[in-house]
Amino acid sequence: MTERLLGQAGIGPGMRVLDVGCGGGDVSILVARLVGAEGEVVGIDRDSRMVAAARDRARDADLSGVTFAEGDFRDLGSKHGLFDAAVGRLTLMYQADPVDAVRRVARSVRPGGVIVFQEYDSTVRATSLVPLPLQDRVGRWIWDTFERSGADVHMGFKLYSVFTEAGLSAPEVRAEAIVLTPSTRYPTVPLVRMLLPQMIEYGIATEQEVDVETLERRLVAERQTAGTSYVNLLVFGAWARRPS
Repeated sequence: MTERLLGQAGIGPGMRVLDVGCGGGDVSILVARLVGAEGEVVGIDRDSRMVAAARDRARDADLSGVTFAEGDFRDLGSKHGLFDAAVGRLTLMYQADPVDAVRRVARSVRPGGVIVFQEYDSTVRATSLVPLPLQDRVGRWIWDTFERSGADVHMGFKLYSVFTEAGLSAPEVRAEAIVLTPSTRYPTVPLVRMLLPQMIEYGIATEQEVDVETLERRLVAERQTAGTSYVNLLVFGAWARRPS
């Protein structure tokens, strides 16, 4: 979904791209492959551990055109110059003022360049034709953890207004549903594993309830027994160009 979004937004060969809130470098590495050897990607994140992990991954992937820096993307100034595009995934949902964040990101993009963000949204609840209680329970654990950690779990639906209030006219907005079928493997469990310490800290679930080592098997078995698909969540993407 992220690759489709970036392609629709016009990210392509030879572009210089800023990845804000890059985390472990997933999107940066994807973008580096899209822009190719003639392009350049700079990933920015405040978490030094994530930046170090991203550097290791880029080195292991033999990607010379991608670099990472520790810092706040809202205060880049002219340090890294102007970019053809700026991208961010699951970044605005953690910003106290997402409009200001987009406005600041846009300053690092050349006039006519593109700004792209992708965000989750929990407004449309997960559903299936028959009850899937384990899928529902895991979904609640994840969303409750996001919300308790300060994330805006409705950011997807807010993307259009955030872009326009930030001064970006006529943003394009897309939404895709993640559909889990009886034979689908989707990385729900790695996400649960990552969030588990917070789930326990917030009292959302216990380690015994989650039983993360058997969770994938149980989730797949539930869908297979019911013989049904499960709409997991909506993923929104938006892009617009910086005014010339």
